[in-house]
Amino acid sequence: MSPFLLTRTLPEDATGADLRADVLNGLTRTPKVLPPKWFYDARGSELFEEITRLPEYYPTRAEREILAARAGEIAAATGARTLVELGSGSSEKTRFLLDALTALHTYVPVDVSESALTGAAEALLAERPGLDVHALIADFTRGLALPGTPGPRLVAFLGGTIGNLLPAERALFLRSVRDLLEPGDALLLGTDLVKDEQVLVRAYDDAAGVTAQFNKNVLSVLARELGADVDPADFDHVAVWDHEHEWIEMRLRARSAVTVKIRELDLVVPFAAGEEMRTEVSAKFRQEGVRDELAAAGLELSHWWTDTEGRFALSLATAS
Repeated sequence: MSPFLLTRTLPEDATGADLRADVLNGLTRTPKVLPPKWFYDARGSELFEEITRLPEYYPTRAEREILAARAGEIAAATGARTLVELGSGSSEKTRFLLDALTALHTYVPVDVSESALTGAAEALLAERPGLDVHALIADFTRGLALPGTPGPRLVAFLGGTIGNLLPAERALFLRSVRDLLEPGDALLLGTDLVKDEQVLVRAYDDAAGVTAQFNKNVLSVLARELGADVDPADFDHVAVWDHEHEWIEMRLRARSAVTVKIRELDLVVPFAAGEEMRTEVSAKFRQEGVRDELAAAGLELSHWWTDTEGRFALSLATAS
């Protein structure tokens, strides 16, 4: 079996320190906010996998359709010998690229979860014993140093996750990716597209209530990790479309006046009846907007693929 290397660039205590900082900063401001990354403990990850199978949630199916149809074109356009995947998770959709990239030598999954990286790497190596895997435990939003691997390299950021970043954060992220690229390297970017408001809202507020459970799971994380005396039943899940910014916001709305005490931070957080806390922004894109954001970061859009219904896009960009 080929090598499996695991490199930690994220300090052991980084996750706990980041959670404390995000809660302290986010729950003492107006309006209150929490970053969406805190959905994803073990239970949150299970719930998200369930969301991807819901009839209302089209992005995963749409992106998989594009990858199945276009992986060969992506491989031909890049000739990549190294595939770097940011936020790799289970690496499920990655298999389309791994199958198509016939010259591939090394796969570099990047994630904050050591268990997710190890599980995905073991599964991939069982299927592809000739593949080298060098996993990185890292937070790609803080900048990233890649291991020495053969070029050209294809950096993949799939799932529309870039939409969870605010515009200024997206600009910083894309510039940091541009700094990683050498001549011949490319970025493959997944973006959910602007569409009918009802379709968008249903995707984030499904009839079965799975997304509501997922949203409220952040409160369970606060209770477990920081000793917060918070009851998810005190909050309602809300999903709204922001026409001006063209993004979906997920929020938690207090059903009545409630006070949340967070023991580990010695913090008392009052919520007024009806007060909302934003837990996720999910921006939706148009082709020209993606082109402009890439160009501002020093990247040139070279290919644009959508699913047959035009719901989701994969774009390929190179250093300009």
